[in-house]
Amino acid sequence: MIRLRAMSKANSQRQRPPRSDSRGDQRRRRIFKSLHDCILSQGYVKTTLADIASGADMSASHLLYYFKGKEAILEQYFENVSVLFLNRIEAFSHEQPEEQINSLANFWFRSEASTVKEIGFMLECFGAAVNDEVLRVTKAEFDERCKGYLAAIFDACDSVFLDNSKDAAEIGYGLMIGLRSAVYFDDDIDLEDAHRLFLSSMRTMGGLD
Repeated sequence: MIRLRAMSKANSQRQRPPRSDSRGDQRRRRIFKSLHDCILSQGYVKTTLADIASGADMSASHLLYYFKGKEAILEQYFENVSVLFLNRIEAFSHEQPEEQINSLANFWFRSEASTVKEIGFMLECFGAAVNDEVLRVTKAEFDERCKGYLAAIFDACDSVFLDNSKDAAEIGYGLMIGLRSAVYFDDDIDLEDAHRLFLSSMRTMGGLD
């Protein structure tokens, strides 16, 4: 029942029609940016509602007019970021498999979203999702769509690792997320190393080498 309510909430957020750029929209963006900055500087657990309000240049009581608490802010922000990431990734779908793999490697390991700080932000969100049902549903849907996208790439290849696009997609997604995490925690691997390893592995699994 909890999962159904969380999914209903997440789906209702995605189905809302686009609104004009009102003052409320601008304030919500300020709140999102403040949360993002606070997480980068001190982590999600140590971030308080007062910290977020201060960064957004408003009082905590004013912030509560827009969101019920810091959990609600992160839930909506993570939803927004997930949609943006998926739109960027799926925009490569018109390309040939080899080009898609190159574009995906560049997006995950060479774009503005792939700095060590931004990877840390992503990991903070993943950690918070362990005990937040809405975040967990959003992440599960994000994972599923990413794996579906990777499976479609492998389906378009002449040959595929294990002769199974779904299994290859699971391995490819594991590499993608695992290498981003490794860059954050392991001093012996940097973004260029991760880019090279992901690119070569995906090409090998797709029979492109």
